[in-house]
This record gives sequence, structure tokens and C-alpha cells, in this order.
Amino acid sequence: MPLESVVKILVDADSCPRLTREAVLRASARTGVAAVFVANRPIPGIAGDTAVMERCPPGEGAADDRIVALARPGDLAVTRDIPLASRLVEGAIRVIDDRGRVYTHENMREQLSRRDFMVSLAQNGLIGEQARSYGRRELKAFADSFDRILCGLIREETRRLP
Repeated sequence: MPLESVVKILVDADSCPRLTREAVLRASARTGVAAVFVANRPIPGIAGDTAVMERCPPGEGAADDRIVALARPGDLAVTRDIPLASRLVEGAIRVIDDRGRVYTHENMREQLSRRDFMVSLAQNGLIGEQARSYGRRELKAFADSFDRILCGLIREETRRLP
């Protein structure tokens, strides 16, 4: 895998929808930016000159810990895991979810609070598991945010080069 680019795309692949993975793979191939898909299980379809699949050992948080260990300022991470997003944002990593929501220092506390509230409702039996549909609208929102942020990171990197 060529690693000329300092910018990396890190994908929390365990819960990442197939359409999102495919969009990341296309962007990685188009831009030459390395994409690292991290999961506790094999994920089909991860292939290309600029993409790798990292399989972590089973265990709570192993994939999250690996993503945090790989992440450097200037990288872009894709995850729907809000506690992981919080850890990455604290490390100056740009983070979006599979629906294009951008996580920042400014909105992270609210996101964590909302997540904790929903978990508490579920633990108390007040809400059940909610299936989240993922279609064209969600993919477009993701692609728009992803492309905007990735292009911005590539421009920033280009300015830093001699």
C-alpha cells in the first residue's frame, strides 16, 4: 500500500455500512490517501492499493484502542461510536459518522450526553433496539461531509509540504 500521504482515513469498520465503506474505498483510490479499516472480525470487500484491513483481537474496545493508537492530527476517522469519537476529537482528529455528522470539541459534550441518555432509557426498558435505515439520503450526507473534510485535509497537507 503506498503511504506517500501523511493523511489517513481510519474507519471503525465493525458497524460501518457497506455503502459507506465503498464510498471510502473509492475516495481513497481517487486521492491516494491511505484508508485503514479496523474491526474485530473480517470485513468483506476491503481491497485496493490504498486500503488495508486491520483485524483486532476480540475484546471490548480493542478496535477502538487500535484506531486511537493509529490516529494522528490531520487524519480523518469515520465512526458512529460516540465515546470513540470523543477520544479522537480530544486528539485533534477530524471525525464524522456514517451519516455525515461532524464531531467537534464544541458538540462532543452534547453528543455524549444524548448517547448516555439513550443508553439509560434502553437499560431501563423504556426503549428497544432501534433499527436505523441507511439509504441514498444518508449516503449523500456522508459523502458530502467526507469529501469536504478530506479535501480540506489534503489541501492543508499540501501547504505544509516544502
